Amino acid sequence: MTAQLAEPATRTWQADPYAVALRTGQGPLFLRRRDGWLLPLEVERWCAEPDAADRTVLTRCAGPVLDIGCGPGRLVAALAGLGHTALGVDVTPEAVARTERAGGSALCRSVFDPLPREGGWGTVLLIDGNIGIGGDPAALLRRTAELTATGGSLLVEVATADVDERVEVYVEDGAGGRGASFWWARLGTRALCAAARSAGWTPYDTWQAAGRHFVHLTR
Repeated sequence: MTAQLAEPATRTWQADPYAVALRTGQGPLFLRRRDGWLLPLEVERWCAEPDAADRTVLTRCAGPVLDIGCGPGRLVAALAGLGHTALGVDVTPEAVARTERAGGSALCRSVFDPLPREGGWGTVLLIDGNIGIGGDPAALLRRTAELTATGGSLLVEVATADVDERVEVYVEDGAGGRGASFWWARLGTRALCAAARSAGWTPYDTWQAAGRHFVHLTR
């Protein structure tokens, strides 16, 4: 199912199954599409220390770093430990609380809300599929361009498949718990690069690590 959105919807990750999973650090947790398709969400990985694939992202970060949809904050905390100024942004209070407990800094806020250091971030992150936030990648890419300093970078984790979709989904826990429906997007490398160029980004590099796919964009 696809649709064009008038405004990005960004607050539905406050859905209870997601908050509960972050609180416990355990799944199972899924995104379910209305046609029944399921995308498993890697809660345990998100709540663990950065893995080998994450470290390929961390080594590409320069300057102050903004992690959009930071979740439990593994990357924010790791960046702080490496000496970066790093801030996470997430709409789920439990995600912000876990980030702070891990030693990172985070705000409970939408990326489309006013944020600190607008136009001054050296690196912005959209990892763990967060290019999907709001179901409108074009709007999200334009917003990240507003947030990033000239010459800065956007590091995006994309789908492993060559996909370009906007879908209505909800979070469920596999045991009957589910949240409200919201719009999400999934883009592979080719679709992400095309959308990025239209938003003023230049594709710089692509790489793969541990079965995950990433794109480095520059302003």
